[in-house]
Amino acid sequence: MDALVPPFLPVLLAAVVLPFLGRRAGHALGVLATAAVVPYVWLVAEGAHLPVSLFGFDAVLFNVDPFSTLMGVIFGFIGAVGVLYSYASDADNLQTAFALGYVGTSLGAVFGGDWLSLVFFWELMAVTSTLLVWHYGGRAVRAGFRYAVLHGIGGTLFLGAIVWHFAETGTFLFGSVPGGPESVGLAGSVAPVLAGLGVGVNVGFIGLHAWLPDTYPRPHIAASVFLCVFTTKTGVYGMYRVFPADGNVAVAYMGGAMAVFGAVMALFQNDMRRLLSYHIQSQVGYMVAGVGIGSALAQAGAFAHVFNHILYKGLLFMTAGVVIYRTGEESLKKVGGLAREMPITAGAFTVAALSIAGFPGFNGFVSKGIVISASHYDFGYGPFSVAGYTSLEILLLVGGVGTFMSFIKFGYYAFFHGSYDGTVKDANRGQAVGMVAVAALCVLYGLAPDALFAVLPFDVTSEAVVSHVYHTYTVDHILEGVVLAVAGLVGFALVKRPLSGVKYVPDVDDVYNPLTFRATRVLVVGVTELYAAVDRLVVRAATDSVAVVRAPGAPRPRRRRGPRLAARGHQRQHLPRRRDARNRRRRDGHPLSGPDESGSVSFYCRRKYFRHG
Repeated sequence: MDALVPPFLPVLLAAVVLPFLGRRAGHALGVLATAAVVPYVWLVAEGAHLPVSLFGFDAVLFNVDPFSTLMGVIFGFIGAVGVLYSYASDADNLQTAFALGYVGTSLGAVFGGDWLSLVFFWELMAVTSTLLVWHYGGRAVRAGFRYAVLHGIGGTLFLGAIVWHFAETGTFLFGSVPGGPESVGLAGSVAPVLAGLGVGVNVGFIGLHAWLPDTYPRPHIAASVFLCVFTTKTGVYGMYRVFPADGNVAVAYMGGAMAVFGAVMALFQNDMRRLLSYHIQSQVGYMVAGVGIGSALAQAGAFAHVFNHILYKGLLFMTAGVVIYRTGEESLKKVGGLAREMPITAGAFTVAALSIAGFPGFNGFVSKGIVISASHYDFGYGPFSVAGYTSLEILLLVGGVGTFMSFIKFGYYAFFHGSYDGTVKDANRGQAVGMVAVAALCVLYGLAPDALFAVLPFDVTSEAVVSHVYHTYTVDHILEGVVLAVAGLVGFALVKRPLSGVKYVPDVDDVYNPLTFRATRVLVVGVTELYAAVDRLVVRAATDSVAVVRAPGAPRPRRRRGPRLAARGHQRQHLPRRRDARNRRRRDGHPLSGPDESGSVSFYCRRKYFRHG
């Protein structure tokens, strides 16, 4: 076991070395480091683990089980494609280095065999992804700050849950590794709630999701390809670790609600990457629902959807990125008819759109079908049912209709409607190679689902493993996929005109961003005033002490108090300097008009906080 090398280590080393190499050599190294993860984790025997001491506690830095193997295979593959796409899309070495750091820390999180390793890499993943966003500059900086704050809060909640678990059990090890506790998941009743909220930030629970459409449309197009993959899918893996055995009803219904909410919000978007970001939330809802149902069939479906979603969502962001790269436009309203000019990109988009919508013959049809079947056979009817469909099943089907509508809209306005003014080139060679490779897998896993079943943690075709054997291409499943497609087509035709008049739809960040700003402002002012009060007390005590020593028994003079005294002290300190400077300028013949101070921070603070006594 000691000879094991954690797969994240070569990727992180490549991230460190890459900025010092030439652009071609650096990106070639990145492709090799990430691609090598795929055969390595596939060949390492299940049960292999690497025990270490982390911060003085027993930890397992590398643990191989069916779930981590699946995550490692798909993370390595899409990481290699992402680096190739970055090179073809003119990303610089430092950006790709941040991306490799992001990939490496994500691999560390999914291969950790204990809670301490998981949360350690979880936090590093938030740091590296924030750097990846910030690197682009401009409007990405503020979005990256909001992203960092939310993930900092989520990570703190997750860490609190893990500390609570340690207090209950005395160990950080997972129950599935040698030396771990008998129970799986987090112990007690408080820790799972804290962890559910903390991980809920990463997976985009409704109300905690606004960072997705806020952040992912902002950075470089190649950065968005990485971002759309790792944070939310590592979050699904973390959700499984928190609720591994019997699932959780509230989590399952949250997943169903996410599937509907994300699809509806996506319908109102015209920014291409913002639309795709809302659909991350929607599709992750299917995975969360599978984890919440908790059966072997549902968990297999959840991780099948993780695998497939990484493929088609990465492909969707690549196709949108090529459109932005070639046209310079982010909005669907400013492009159109691009299928004639960009046939490779349009073809790749069509494959990805049919995959995410779950049309028969594409990989999304397989994994969505497993989760929906589990919601029917393994979850029960819940608070309501319609014509034999369970309440959760209805939510997932409605989300499927919304997905068809959203991507009919995307394809209609971007590729198949109208015409684009001017000449535009199709994807370059590097971009095309990456897109075609991913599109081929979307079709392969759709037409040959047994290839997908081979990487799943549970055999969905075995009666000994699952309560209901899943068969992909039955008449009922095919009919269901076709009906959803027809419903989506009819639905888009009905709402197309009303949607065209919608300019903006508010989301929860329109509420909590201003509230957070004002709360932070009040906190800063409060701390400042508290500091000033303490400062006044200290100065007064010191002054009184000096006065007593110099003249014992003498009456003490009254002092001016409060912010006005501070303002006058500021004036006494700075006004003579300004007066001397003006006199020198007058003497030297320079104009007296200096920079306008009315917009400065010091002027604002004096005006706002020092105008009362």
